[in-house]
Amino acid sequence: MNYPMNYPKFPEFNKVRDQITEIGRLKYEYGADRAGIQTLIDEAENQLKSIKEKLLALPNDKVLAENEPDNLEEIRALRPGASRKLWKSFDEKKYADRLKGAILGRFAGCILGSPVEFWSVNAMKDWAEYIGDTFPPVDYWSDISTPNFKRYGVSECIKYTKKAMDRVPVDDDITYTVLGLLIAEDAGVNFTVEDVGKAWLKYLPHACTAEGVALNNLKAGIDAMKVADINNPYVQWIGADIRSDSWGYMAPGLPEKAAEMAHTDAYISHRRNGIYGEMYFSAVIAAAFDTDKIIDALKAGLNEIPQNCLLANDVKWALEAGNTLTNYIDARKITEDRFGGMHGVHTNLNACLTIFGLMIGGDDFTKVIGETVAMGYDNDCTAATAGSIFGAVKGINAIPAYWYEPFNNKVLTYINGLPEFSIDDIFQRFAKQASEVFDTL
Repeated sequence: MNYPMNYPKFPEFNKVRDQITEIGRLKYEYGADRAGIQTLIDEAENQLKSIKEKLLALPNDKVLAENEPDNLEEIRALRPGASRKLWKSFDEKKYADRLKGAILGRFAGCILGSPVEFWSVNAMKDWAEYIGDTFPPVDYWSDISTPNFKRYGVSECIKYTKKAMDRVPVDDDITYTVLGLLIAEDAGVNFTVEDVGKAWLKYLPHACTAEGVALNNLKAGIDAMKVADINNPYVQWIGADIRSDSWGYMAPGLPEKAAEMAHTDAYISHRRNGIYGEMYFSAVIAAAFDTDKIIDALKAGLNEIPQNCLLANDVKWALEAGNTLTNYIDARKITEDRFGGMHGVHTNLNACLTIFGLMIGGDDFTKVIGETVAMGYDNDCTAATAGSIFGAVKGINAIPAYWYEPFNNKVLTYINGLPEFSIDDIFQRFAKQASEVFDTL
């Protein structure tokens, strides 16, 4: 498929829907025939349902489908040749330093982006100017516009700011990282899609988009291998991508194994490029433990996904385009130009923004996550992944202490029955799983 992606021109369906609803109410209030109003409303609903079914029935491009399988063995058959076991044995000392950097880097990037998730670039700039903060940010936000609102029903937004932070506040990106650890602890490092389903039912009280669809289908008794395929238009969104890190942490220096675990996890909720997003970044993080160059880790991830899939093409473009970028403004502009009408929560465009943040920031952690957040779109996700990759390559000493000292060794989640974890305990538990991965080779 050629880029930029020239999507069809979608009308403002929500606006039209709301107008139809309010006109219907108004006509009823004015005494119009109730039966006539109901007939027209039913007709509109039936026509939309009919169009939905017709869209679903349209045949997909066969050549592209052949290049984008969901089955792991078929995916592996379409990968480029590469070295897939970079570590021959578990280097406990090297791992400990880089794992600490990766996890704390992930938490920092996520929490920096959380208060302004999906804000426009101009809105972030205006807010920074209003509260007197530097933009792109060089520290946690000093204030937030909705201080008392509880994200995920747990952490008040004020807790994401420098003045009030006393631990890692809750976020789905962080909760899924911990959930990956729990899946491996409960079912072993060679867990199955069914094991993922059991863990979701046990630990997740709620989920959004693709994960929400899958979780609801699981609750309805649908088989874990099929829950992603029913009423799920979000299968290429970023939800699997943000679950990448656990598997990279458990398979340091083993990008193929990390991607295998990522595939199993992603399959419950995603398909095609949605799956590849989780596989790619898991492999990147696994490779990051073996290199001192971020760019090498970013390139290594391409070895674990189909070489002609859309995500691979986009990543290759980003790696090339990133060489000319110096700031978030240019990164945002070329991303908009390339991806056109793609949804802002899609895997592909956010993967490119993550890469751009790492390339622009280089050896400066603050610049990496600050520039990434400033690019917008799903910027808590992109900054979290960028921070994770940076930390896995550079280690904890490359991250200024002010980014993690406010965490006070505590992280909150919305996992059922497990609202808070010790960060040191998380380090130790990931190390145990990583050691077990090497024992199974």
